[in-house]
Amino acid sequence: MAAGAALAYAAPHFWWGAGIGATFPGDFASAPHGTWEAAIGYWVMGAVAVSGAVVALALVRPWGRRLPRRTLCALSLTASVGMTLWGFTYFAMQGLLAAGRVVSAPAFAAKDAHPQAAWGLFWYGLFVLWGLMLGLAARNRLRRDDDAVASG
Repeated sequence: MAAGAALAYAAPHFWWGAGIGATFPGDFASAPHGTWEAAIGYWVMGAVAVSGAVVALALVRPWGRRLPRRTLCALSLTASVGMTLWGFTYFAMQGLLAAGRVVSAPAFAAKDAHPQAAWGLFWYGLFVLWGLMLGLAARNRLRRDDDAVASG
């Protein structure tokens, strides 16, 4: 499931990089295009997410056993914590905005009010799902390997 979440995150980054604004969380017309910022935000982040899918698969597929277990699991657990906190922080901020406890900075108020901004709920929810599933896969890999050592 972590690999699926990673690929679900990667795909739109590639189509956004190609100029297709579907599911963009905000005003795609005002987003950067043809800049380094756009290249990193769309193409590099898409490639990083594809790499994340490969790492997630390495935790559960037989070919992943050829990789150093501790390094793979440490990388995965670190990414899991970071992505999960990133997603939960977004939802906490949205709750504070909705409750009137905080106000968007003027530079972000128009972006936050755009109808497409609702897609942020999906994308940050995907971060939470991806992070939790990646952490679970790493934990299961560590446990499975420890059980194999204990019984063998």
